[in-house]
Amino acid sequence: MKFGKRLKQHVQETLPGWRDMYLNYKDLKKLVRLISSSLEYGKSEAQFVYLLNNEIEKFNVFFMEQEEDFIIRHKELQQRIKRANESEPSSGEYEEQMAKIRKDMVDFHGEMVLLVNYSNINYTGMAKILKKYDKQTGGLLRLPFIQKVLEQPFFTTELISKLVKECETTMDELFPTVVVADEMKEPPIMMVGEGIFRNTVAALITMKEIRKGSSTQSHFSLPALNLPDTELIRSFQPKSPIPII
Repeated sequence: MKFGKRLKQHVQETLPGWRDMYLNYKDLKKLVRLISSSLEYGKSEAQFVYLLNNEIEKFNVFFMEQEEDFIIRHKELQQRIKRANESEPSSGEYEEQMAKIRKDMVDFHGEMVLLVNYSNINYTGMAKILKKYDKQTGGLLRLPFIQKVLEQPFFTTELISKLVKECETTMDELFPTVVVADEMKEPPIMMVGEGIFRNTVAALITMKEIRKGSSTQSHFSLPALNLPDTELIRSFQPKSPIPII
């Protein structure tokens, strides 16, 4: 399956509010085709670069908005845990609070993983469309543009990755693995086709596909990602993973 179709499939399966925030690969691909047969090469290249810059701006705005929201939610969850721990552990109020916190942490963790995946997919799409541009037009945009992309906020995922790890550490400390797994599988959290956890597992599988080592790896490729092959992930793994490359 070609990248464009794979990207479309992934976008259809992500969170509804995120679907317009991904790379407009289809239109960029059409423009590359037009530029390769155009007599006004300079003007066409300027239009292509303009569209790429608009895409980068879209990625950055969305990514930074999500990142800011996650920082706030992380602090709120920590405060809720502190308040819950001040309650009597054997009380019904404590159990109710911790159950809600557990659900919200599962959703929060899942959305952060989806944002890291968002960064990976859009970077990969940019690299592919620039490679296609250079190959079909004889241009030399790929290297300088990728260097620019590497400096963009949407590509900088260190903070979100740190929050993901902190969230995982908190869940490990507060909730037994079996309990968290059971919570993830319950209908209130796992809505059919739209559940955060199913989307998260799909995102992890996609990231692994994007970042797996291969004979065609180059300095433009993302580093390989090794994920633990857990029973929990296998139980939610789609029959047909969504590879991006």
